[in-house]
Amino acid sequence: MVSGSKKQIDIARLKADLAAASVELLSAHCAADRVRLQYSPHDIVAFGEPRTLQRAIASAEALHSFFSQVQAQINHEEGANR
Repeated sequence: MVSGSKKQIDIARLKADLAAASVELLSAHCAADRVRLQYSPHDIVAFGEPRTLQRAIASAEALHSFFSQVQAQINHEEGANR
């Protein structure tokens, strides 16, 4: 099968990778919620390790960017199918 980027992909592997990523993202979401519910943003900034916070923020920004691209593609394909 050929994707939009014209390279061979393994569909079964893609689906398995997405399922695994979904579980890992749910775990990360739960961990972030635990911190969010227990501590204020002020306390997190005041007492958290700056490098740890910067890495977490960079990860969240990268995820947001990636999934925004995926959502845009979904919206594009849904619009084309109407």
